[in-house]
Amino acid sequence: MLRIVIGIFIILHGLSHLLFFLQGMRIFELKSGLLWPDTSWAFSSWMSVDAIRILASIFSVLVAGGFMLSGIGILTSQDWWRAVIIISAIFSLVLFLVFWDGSMQDLDAKGVNAVVINTVILVALLIFKWPDF
Repeated sequence: MLRIVIGIFIILHGLSHLLFFLQGMRIFELKSGLLWPDTSWAFSSWMSVDAIRILASIFSVLVAGGFMLSGIGILTSQDWWRAVIIISAIFSLVLFLVFWDGSMQDLDAKGVNAVVINTVILVALLIFKWPDF
């Protein structure tokens, strides 16, 4: 039962990254007036806004795919799920770090929840070696 709950949670976590793809491509707004990822501290000084949006959107889709694949791996008892989820969680942390605007306002709309979940995933897997399916 725990395997099913964790697998579904990881798939949903992956799907939530697609919201940032939609935000980056301006198909959907997570929050009215949110400029993520346009004002990235890492890229906005030397890349165009369109290039930043495309880059953030591609990364968001890749991370979403990694988490969804990991969740499927958990549900189907594959041995490789652990490596894929670790890579996805690290990649997601980097995604939200480099596309963050440096402001502490509206952190919930800028991915702070994903950062917390990714950190918990990494601590559980790397430090506590949990879950042990």
